[in-house]
Amino acid sequence: MRVVTLPAPDDFDAWRDAARPLAAADVPPEDVVWQVGDTPTDLFAGQAVAHESAPSPGFTVPRPFIDLARNALLATDPERFALLYMLLARLRREPKLVEDHADPLVRRLETLAKNVRRDIHKMRAFLRFREVTDDAGVRYVAWFEPEHHIVRANAAFFVNRFASMRWSILTPDVSLHWDGKALSEGPGATKADSPEGDPIEAVWKTYYASIFNPARVKIGAMLKEMPRKYWKNMPETALVPQLIAGAQAREASMIATAQTNQRGDVGGNSQLAWEALRDEAASCTRCPLYKPATQTVFGEGPVSARLMFVGEQPGDQEDLAGKPFVGPAGQVFNRALATAGIERDTVYVTNAVKHFKFEQRGKRRIHAKPGAGEIDACRWWIEQEQMLIRPAVSVALGATAARSLFGRVVTIGKERGRAQQLPGGGEAWITVHPSYLLRIDDKARAEDEFAQFVEDLKKVRAAVAAQDTVLAE
Repeated sequence: MRVVTLPAPDDFDAWRDAARPLAAADVPPEDVVWQVGDTPTDLFAGQAVAHESAPSPGFTVPRPFIDLARNALLATDPERFALLYMLLARLRREPKLVEDHADPLVRRLETLAKNVRRDIHKMRAFLRFREVTDDAGVRYVAWFEPEHHIVRANAAFFVNRFASMRWSILTPDVSLHWDGKALSEGPGATKADSPEGDPIEAVWKTYYASIFNPARVKIGAMLKEMPRKYWKNMPETALVPQLIAGAQAREASMIATAQTNQRGDVGGNSQLAWEALRDEAASCTRCPLYKPATQTVFGEGPVSARLMFVGEQPGDQEDLAGKPFVGPAGQVFNRALATAGIERDTVYVTNAVKHFKFEQRGKRRIHAKPGAGEIDACRWWIEQEQMLIRPAVSVALGATAARSLFGRVVTIGKERGRAQQLPGGGEAWITVHPSYLLRIDDKARAEDEFAQFVEDLKKVRAAVAAQDTVLAE
């Protein structure tokens, strides 16, 4: 019997470094016991986290296994390490096992990974900082109670989002502290260690009350996305009862009678929340592109769509029509969808950038590629669309869309045609943009590239069907 002690419950690198030599030596899963060591003390000590990888025998595993393992390992299920090692050992004999979504072991790990991704999203959506003052000045402190070991995995998100702030995130198991330059770690805390409120909270409540409008479903999106366990962390939720009580009878009735669809969403509220988001995007000024463009071109499609396509930006005809993918590239896209057996009116189609970027040449407006700043400025809208639609699969059409979804530069040729995990959770695929097919002069090559594009879409359709089959069982 071999006992493996990992330094932390969320240390994927340590698990991998221990698991690889065991698997390479064909050590049976039943002969390995996995356990976790102790955690540090001193709440605000700022102990830096480090890990030194040990050399291990080299062998390859499918990329989807790595993505699955990184998420599933963060679950609180005490058997997760053993389950992952069991799958790793089987992959040595069955290389395509991770693609078998009907396999009980794969399904169990996918469920763990899905729950972890949901918890990661909840932390990002429902964390609220409160202002305090310490010896170094203003610090923002937040309290959160995750269901899984997702705090360290979420650290980069909060560092990027609040890079200029000094902040601390306190949780029962571990605490994170950012001083504007370096991230450090402390032990777990209690709710009593976090502040109860501050003047900013009062301002936030006033703002929330002023924008609350059931007809635009600010509350509808909240009720759909937020479990009540997080209400106590968010100052605006204290206003919810009185705001609902004061709403017009028709609006209150609308919310009360909304029907829950098969995915657990509040169906009517989801549509109204999307409409509110679309209306808000119509006046977006997050980057300078709104100035020369005719209008915002928001996403289009059913809020219950299981498949979301993300393109680069609207073109000349889309800018004039206010609808995505209606120009020449849209016609190629529609033809490819039909060939692949996907109905356009069942999918949600949007763009990474919502305004048309162009260069004026005489009377013509020539497409100009969006820059990194413009892509990043528009990511907020993509994130909101993802949260509302919650597609089973997202498809990035081209490099700009891939950068928007993954938050990094992506090489299409290297990543194309296989399932990947989005940073915030969810399955994604990468393929070319339909406009690429229009730029190919050689007819034979153009036909070959179109056929390959259709094959990508067929794989995507199969991926959605596979997820729906798992959900239905």
